[in-house]
Amino acid sequence: MDPQTQRLYELKAQIVQAAAHPIRLAIIDFLSDGEQCVCDISEHVGAKRSNVSRHLSVMLKSGVLECRKDGLKVIYSLKTPCILKFLDCVNDVLRHQARQSQAVLSRL
Repeated sequence: MDPQTQRLYELKAQIVQAAAHPIRLAIIDFLSDGEQCVCDISEHVGAKRSNVSRHLSVMLKSGVLECRKDGLKVIYSLKTPCILKFLDCVNDVLRHQARQSQAVLSRL
């Protein structure tokens, strides 16, 4: 593999890793309905603001999210809503796995 192709895969992996945590997935899902402040995000995911802020920082750095200031609040939104298509694909994989497991169990 040439260095440019390898670098491209590394960059893609960084984006996938930015979503690869249950809290981050919950944040992405929550933001699919529109922008939210960190206080509402932390309440929705059931985590402390400091923990949520660290996760938001990872996703901001990767380009998945964007933010803006509104007075004292920081408002977050999906910078790249196409990430939701990827999560739809993940849901399809889970449904397929569930069907396969059910088929195996029905043979017992």
